[in-house]
Order: sequence, then C-alpha cells, then structure tokens
Amino acid sequence: MAITAWGCASGSRQLKTVRPGLFKSRQFGDKNYSMNVQKINWRGMKLLMAVLLSFPLLATLGTMIGASQVQAAAIGKIVVNGNQRVEDETVLSYLQFVRGDQYSASKVDSSLKSLFATGLFSDVNISRQGRVVTIRVVENPIINKVAFEGNAEVDDATLAAEIQLKPRSVYTRARVQSDTRRVLSVYQRQGLFAANVEPKIIRIDHNRVNLVFEVNEGSKTTVKNINFIGNRAFSDGQLQDIVTTSETGLFSFMSSSNIYDPDRLNLDRELLRQHYIKNGYADARVISAVADLAPDGQNFFITFTIDEGELYRFGNIDLETSLASLNPELLRQEITTYPDEIYNAGKIDKTTEAITLKTAEEGFAFAQVRPIVHRDPLARTIDINYVVEQGPRVYIERINITGNTRTRDYVIRREFRLAEGDAYNRLLVKRAQDRLKALGFLKKVTVKRSRGSAPDRVVLNVAVIEDSSGELGFSAGYSTSDGVIGDVSVTERNLMGRGQFLQLKVKGSFTGKGQVDLSFTEPRFLDQNLAAGFDLFHRIADLSDTLGYEKIETGGKLRLSMPLNDELRLTTYYRFSRREITDVNLTEATELAKQGIINGDIEITSAVGYGLTYDTRNHLRKPTRGLYGSMAQEFAGVGGDKQYIRTYLEGRGYHPITDKITFASRVKAGHISGWGSKSLIGTDGFTSSADCVRGFEAGGFGPRTVSGGVFGSAVGTEAFACATAEIRFPFPCIPDNLGLSGAIFADAGLMFDPILSTDIVDDDTIRASVGFGLLWDSPMGPLRMDFAYALQEENHDQTQLFSFGAQTKF
Repeated sequence: MAITAWGCASGSRQLKTVRPGLFKSRQFGDKNYSMNVQKINWRGMKLLMAVLLSFPLLATLGTMIGASQVQAAAIGKIVVNGNQRVEDETVLSYLQFVRGDQYSASKVDSSLKSLFATGLFSDVNISRQGRVVTIRVVENPIINKVAFEGNAEVDDATLAAEIQLKPRSVYTRARVQSDTRRVLSVYQRQGLFAANVEPKIIRIDHNRVNLVFEVNEGSKTTVKNINFIGNRAFSDGQLQDIVTTSETGLFSFMSSSNIYDPDRLNLDRELLRQHYIKNGYADARVISAVADLAPDGQNFFITFTIDEGELYRFGNIDLETSLASLNPELLRQEITTYPDEIYNAGKIDKTTEAITLKTAEEGFAFAQVRPIVHRDPLARTIDINYVVEQGPRVYIERINITGNTRTRDYVIRREFRLAEGDAYNRLLVKRAQDRLKALGFLKKVTVKRSRGSAPDRVVLNVAVIEDSSGELGFSAGYSTSDGVIGDVSVTERNLMGRGQFLQLKVKGSFTGKGQVDLSFTEPRFLDQNLAAGFDLFHRIADLSDTLGYEKIETGGKLRLSMPLNDELRLTTYYRFSRREITDVNLTEATELAKQGIINGDIEITSAVGYGLTYDTRNHLRKPTRGLYGSMAQEFAGVGGDKQYIRTYLEGRGYHPITDKITFASRVKAGHISGWGSKSLIGTDGFTSSADCVRGFEAGGFGPRTVSGGVFGSAVGTEAFACATAEIRFPFPCIPDNLGLSGAIFADAGLMFDPILSTDIVDDDTIRASVGFGLLWDSPMGPLRMDFAYALQEENHDQTQLFSFGAQTKF
C-alpha cells in the first residue's frame, strides 16, 4: 500500500509516495521527520475527500438554478397600452399566447401579424420585461367625414356609392388606396382616363379625421375611330351598328356611347360574335378587341380583329328521347331549325328551350334537352340532333336578387320561367339570363347556383348591375321634298323601375310639317307575354303644294301585341282621331270640294285594326340577307264619321350576290274601300310618295285635277302598287371604313281607281324609272343621294332628277 502526500524538497512542493517500511528503518534518529510526513499526507486525503464530496452538491445547485430560469421565462402578466376605443380583451383575443405560456419569437411574430390584419391599428409593438409582456398599440383614426373636391363630371353621390370607406369607419392606408383606385375606375368608365385622384386627411380631435379625395378630372377620352379587320360578310358600317360603342361625331355630346369603356368593349366583342353565329358563321371568332390610346391622351382607336370562318347551313335535323312514354313526334313540332337554312345558333337555343318547356308540360319536369352538333367542314353543313333525357331531380328552393337599386324585383323575376319550388333546369335559367340582358337597362347579369338546405335543393343568386335607362335623342337632316327636317326625343326604357317604355318625340320641318308623339308600352301586360300601350299624337301637314290644303290631325291609339313565334308578331289596336282641313287653296277649292275636301271641315275617325309582321333579316338597318313582310288592315266605322276598310301590304327581300354585293327588292301595295252610308273623300285615299317611284316628286304621278287645261293638285286613289329592285355594292379601291357605297335601281308603280271621277286627268299606266344612288355612312349619319330618270311618264306628271336625304340618329 502506498500513500500519496504532499512534501517539501529543495523549496518546492513535490508529490511523494511513502512506503510503510520506511518508518521502521528510520525510527531512530528520524522519528520526528517521519511523523511530520504522515500528518501532511492525512491533510491531503481530507482535501481530496472534500473535493469528491462537492460534486453532488454542485449538481443539485445547477438544477436549482436551471429551474429558476425556466420559471422566469413563463409569461406571468400581459399589459395592453395605447388603446383608446378598442377594449383590452379585443387586443388579447388576437394574441397567439396567453399567461403561463413560454415567451417565443414565433408567437410574437404571429401575434403582430394578427393585430395588423384587423385594420384597427397603425402600429403595434410587443416587448417583455421579466415575466411581464407589454402590448403597445397605436389605433387607426375614425373617419368623421368623406368629401370629394374637384369633381364636376361625376357627382358626389355616385362616387360615395363606389367607395367602401364611410363615416364612422376605421381609416387605413390600404383602404384609402383601394378606394382611390375605385374612384379612378369610375372616371375611366366615363372616358376620363387622364383623371388623377389624391386622397388627403384632416386630423381633428378624439383621434378622428376628415377624408378628402381631391380630383383632377382632366378631359374626356373619346373613341376617335373604330376599325374592323378580317370582316368580309359584313361591312364596317354594318358591324358598327352591332356594337354599342360609337365613333365621335358632330352630335356626340347628346350621347355617351363615344366614351371609351372597357366593359362596353367586352360587351361589343360578344355582340359581334353572337351576330356572326346567328348569321351562319359558326366558326366566327373575335380574336381581339384592342383600344390604343393616342399620344395626346385624348382619343382611343379601337380595332376588332375577326376570323369569320365559312358560311354554314343546317344539315340533317333529328330528335331522339330516352324517355319511353314521351312521344317524340309531339316534340318535333317545336323544332324551328330546318335543313338547308342558314345556320343560326339563336334558333338552336330557342328550339332547345321550346322542347324543354313542351317536355315539362307533358309531365317530365326533370327532363333536359341537349343539342348534339355534328359539323361537316367539306359540305359546310351542321347536323343537329336534339337528345331528350332524364336529368337530376333538383328543385329550386329560393331565388335571391341583388344589385337592383332601381329596378323592381318582379321585373327581374318575371323573366324567369321558373319559380321557387319548381324543378331546376339549367337551360331555362340560362335563357332567363339572356332575356334579362336583352331588356336594355341591365348592364350585367350573372346567375350563380348554391346548395340549398337539402341535397336536392338549390338556391339561385341573381346579381345585376343596372345601366342608364334614360336617353335624349336628336336627329337632323335635309330632303328635297321636306327641306330641313329634325326631331328631338326623350326616352325612358325602365319607367320608375317597372320595365315600362315611355317616349316623347317632336318632329318638324321648314315646309310647315310638324308632329308630336307620346308613346307608352307595358312589355308584360297582365304578367303575360303581351305588350300593351298607347300612342298620342298631334300632326300638322302643309300639303298645299301637292294636294292644295293643310291638314291638322289629333288622336290616339290603344294597342296590344304578342309574338306568334320567333319571326311573326301580331298587333291589334283601336284608333281615334280628329282631322281638320284648313287653308284650302282658293284656286282649287271647287275641285277639292268635289272630292269632299272643304275648308274648315272636321272629321272623327273611330277604327279598329290589326297588323302582322314577319322578319328574318340579319340586320335591321343594313340587311344583306333575309325577308321582311307586313300586312295591316283597319276597319273604320266603330262610331265616328268614317266608314272604310283599308289594307296595306309590304314585302322586302335581301340576297347576297357576293360577300360585298347585295340584291334588295321591295313591293308594297294598298287598297281602301268604303262601306255603309258614308262615302270616301279625297283625304282618305292614297297619293304617291317620293320613294315609291324615284324620279317623281311626292304626289308627282297619278290622277290629277284639271281645269281649263291647267293641271291642279293630286287626287287620292283607292289603290296603289309599286316595286323596287336594287343592287348595292361598295366602291372599288375605296376603304370600307369610309362608309361609301353605291346602288343601281329600277322602280315601277301605279296609282289607280281615283276617288274623284270627274274633271281629272287619269290613266292607270305604270310609271317606271332607273337610276343610281350614292350612300355614305357619314359622321353625321347616313346620307343618300339618288339620280333617277323617268322611263315611263305622262305629261301631267311632276318629275325630279335628283333627290337627297340625310338623317342622323343617336
């Protein structure tokens, strides 16, 4: 055994090992020395033992210190400072930690994001001191008032309705920036793309602010020119009639259609596509609609790029059904698409709707109709197979309507052929949406479906954006027969939000003619597909140059019309009028008296009548294909002074010779016959109009009074007929966008069976003429000049070589 101890040697401390035998060998003489070494070694052993025993104590102390540090990291208290309106509990509810949680940077970061996201605070700070966490907030101010300055084109109410910040709402920079963009969008829709909006705040007491939007409107940005690229079947002028955006013209101040609006441009793009697919061009696409702003920032140049594709016709038309008890022959009667007809996507939609309704009437409420289209590009035909099958059993629980601040709910609901509780049919909902868009006073219509209270229930949410329904119209022009002419009209298409039509129109000319008309129409009379209305009129016509007298007529008409199908419409009416003859030409008074025309004479007419109209034209103002026909009959004698039956017929046809050349034809005829005890007088008859046979003045051919070899005024007849054939073509080497085109025509007509049979010159020979016309879609509106040469005339006729007419509509 060896014992280690500390000893001293040569003045230094050394570690020595002492063996037991050493003490015995040195017990004599070295006794004291040995004992000292032994004492020193025992002290070293005690020191060593103390060190060893200290390790458990140090471990215990370290554990106590760590526990105290962990205890210090736990959150003991949360304090909220700086809040004035917001309660402490509200602030604490957005924190991601609570008392007792450990304080961590990730939870603090999440809490900061949550508090800023509320929009209640402009600044938030989270700090810790010991176990106390302090939340310091700076609240966003409350808006006391919102004002607009510098706005002249758009009123305060319109701008206030557009923004989201309102009085007593919380002010935030993000919301102000968002509302600034909204105000700018309002001005852009008004064509003011140079407008600038700068928001400013005025601080007041109690942490409140007044928010002011300072507006610099700039000048309006209008549409200078509209161009079409790729159109062959329809001219630029025809397509400009389809789109709602118009070029800036002389009278553009009367309308806003020349103001650039991106939403309107999107609508125009869809209108162009619909126009093409309804006129045979099934592959037509509007590739782009680009609006380029001029360098001066004042005008836009709009370009529509169109890919027309080829003209298609309907091929084979068939119908099949998977419903065993449903008779397909009954459904085939509803088909309006026929083989070899020009393809029309609109007819497919209407046929599908008609079959769906017929199927529902037969007791199959959940049936659905799918038109399956097979296209043959080589033959350019499209086969249609209408497939009727069972659809899902889903019912309409509720129809919600939003966005109609002016239009009443029932005006929108009546366009749906569905009601709450009915079977849901996707097609009928789509057709209702199309009908709403066609009303003319809803800018945008969306219908979305959401789940109802049960799996077989759906809720229809109809959201609408209303458009302006009022319109101020103005027209002006000149014609060789009437001189300077013009009219002013005020139209309201959604009267008091009821969907009713009201128009007041005033016409006049420098030749003494004048007219005032007031028209009212209820489009859904008795909530049926009937249009009912009335017309009031007052007319003054100075006919002294042609007929030898002036006529003043005042009256009104009650009418009721209904569609018989997509192309045919029936109108019935009752008419009452008071007619007075004044200013009879003294030199012709005797001859006029023979026709029953006496100065100061007053006649009352009470009549009923009807009219049938058939229309398949592809364009209302500039058709290139289709037919138009009308027939009207009036029966006078339901009281009053007149007893007659008047019939009027007119037919027009249009056929494209090429993509640019169109053949147009027209025939019209009329007949009147008296009945009962009251005879016809001269004012009841027909006289020739200037457009019946061009080359002759109004009343320029037909029977005429004669006295002493001098020809007098025209005499009314019991019948007339006239016909026109015309070829319309563009001028070569002249761009289409100039709107210039030409026409060659041939006219023929006759007036026969004069009411006055004595002291007249009369022959029922046909009058004929040929001529050339110049047509121009000018910035002021359509102009037409005709040069006509009378091929067949009589010596008492009144001819004219040149006629000119102009009128502009807005």
